[in-house]
Amino acid sequence: MTMVKIEIGPSSIHGIGCFAREQIKKGQLVWQFDERFDLALKKELVDSLPLGARENLLNYAYVSKTTGDYILSSDDTKFTNHSNTPNISCHVPSGCTGNELVCYATQDIEIGEEMTNDYRDFDVDPYDVEFVING
Repeated sequence: MTMVKIEIGPSSIHGIGCFAREQIKKGQLVWQFDERFDLALKKELVDSLPLGARENLLNYAYVSKTTGDYILSSDDTKFTNHSNTPNISCHVPSGCTGNELVCYATQDIEIGEEMTNDYRDFDVDPYDVEFVING
């Protein structure tokens, strides 16, 4: 669930991106998994979906390193692109064994700036990183 104001728009990294609609300070909580709002789906459920629905879900979901669940953000943060030099850092808090991913700004992020993270920090198989890697 996003904790800051965002919007989506054309990205120079890859298609559509997620952009800040407010100034975000370094260290500020940007996103956190919230089971009341975001989806955590078991592999068996995802595998049972019709091909079109499954492909769409896999385009936006990531696979949790702690649970193996497919996690789908229910807001526009699902359009956040990968970067080797991200301005957002995501991790599972120490001692957590569920889907408790949290994401913090690693630097000040200005209004209109694209928000990025490193998919390898939280996704079991960031299969699409190769075509979106930058800096």
